[in-house]
Amino acid sequence: MQPTREQAWETLTHHTKSEALLRHALAVEASVRWYARLYGEDEEHWGCVALLHDFDYEIHPTLDKHPQDGAPILREERYPEELIEAVLSHAEHLAMPRDTQLKKVLFACDELSGFVHACGLVRPTGLDGLEPKSVKKKLKQPSFAAGVHRDEVHGGAELLGLPLDEHIANVVAAVQPIAKELGLRTAADAA
Repeated sequence: MQPTREQAWETLTHHTKSEALLRHALAVEASVRWYARLYGEDEEHWGCVALLHDFDYEIHPTLDKHPQDGAPILREERYPEELIEAVLSHAEHLAMPRDTQLKKVLFACDELSGFVHACGLVRPTGLDGLEPKSVKKKLKQPSFAAGVHRDEVHGGAELLGLPLDEHIANVVAAVQPIAKELGLRTAADAA
């Protein structure tokens, strides 16, 4: 069975009530879909993986449980093993090989999508006009979005074989169209 976005969204919202986690899932989905289009891959499949990557975080918020304890839930709901393996691969502590382009992209987009969203939240124009140099400046401030693992942001760009500036620009471009859904202001709001 190839899952649809609707199924993935239903699974996500059944297990996740936090607005912040739902917005994170949407940001990562937008970024991963952007790369799926870039690489000519299955955007629906990649988007489902992205939506589900943290679906169990609210019920399993610790590294000894997330995301590994979510895998049996996905199996019960008849998600394909390929999707489950991709979800599991985003967790650094599981040390799973990132041996497909999808696994690399999910890892590369996870932390950076959250960080870009945080940058947009503190700007009067949201993501409009957000430049990679501004994002990199914020990355150097440990107190800003302190939960974001900076090493994973840098490692993700390396994994994709992209300069960090290019990866940041790609994620900003990917997330910008859903800025309103993410609770971000736009340049039109600031005017």
